Amino acid sequence: MRFSRTFATAGRVLRQLSHDHRSVALMLVAPSLLVGLFAWLFVDQDQVFQMVGPAILALFPFVVMFLITSITTLRERRSGTLERLMTTPLGKADFIAGYAIAFAAAAIVQALITVAFAVYVCGLEVDGPLWQLGLVAVVDAVLGSALGLLASAFARTEFQAVQFMPIIVFPQILLGGIIMPRDQMPDALYAISDWLPLSYAVDAVNAVTAGDEEWEVYGPLLIVVAFVVGAVVLASLTLRRRTP
Repeated sequence: MRFSRTFATAGRVLRQLSHDHRSVALMLVAPSLLVGLFAWLFVDQDQVFQMVGPAILALFPFVVMFLITSITTLRERRSGTLERLMTTPLGKADFIAGYAIAFAAAAIVQALITVAFAVYVCGLEVDGPLWQLGLVAVVDAVLGSALGLLASAFARTEFQAVQFMPIIVFPQILLGGIIMPRDQMPDALYAISDWLPLSYAVDAVNAVTAGDEEWEVYGPLLIVVAFVVGAVVLASLTLRRRTP
């Protein structure tokens, strides 16, 4: 893998995204609107938002980045762009790494907007440093992008990419500590949740908002980063040049 080719791919993807105004709006605005809707729903029960809001803050950027990344990457492959690029010295690793960097940059902007909206508009209280909450949100959004890249490597159509949500996303919503604290789950489900990256993202964001010790934040966060790296590597190994 050559970094010049990787960054050239990332630049091309970002330029294409900048011309797709609907995708940009969905990526940057939708998570904040969903967080705002959730806060509004419990406007008379502020304590509910304070308890569940951090987990929701981890969830919405993750889901949106998964959808945007998987569909956009698959569209590139179905259009024959990847096949043409593979006739050049660009390799699969360059392609996947370039996409990962581009969507990571978009995820950073998205996560910062969402965190600012949740804290300053919706009134989410954070006992820990605000920059830590931003860091966790960024890594969580990048996780969505990495899993989206992995899903796009196996899907053949945009519809199939969306169908990966019940396999990849929904179990993490149910078992990641968003609906019920993980330590209250049956032992078997708790054991399964230990293998789901969103569980650690929720643990990290809850630790920040509660003002816990730094390792309570960075420990789960490092596990999420390991999942991100693993998903990107696996996506580069399984990527097909072309979708029939």
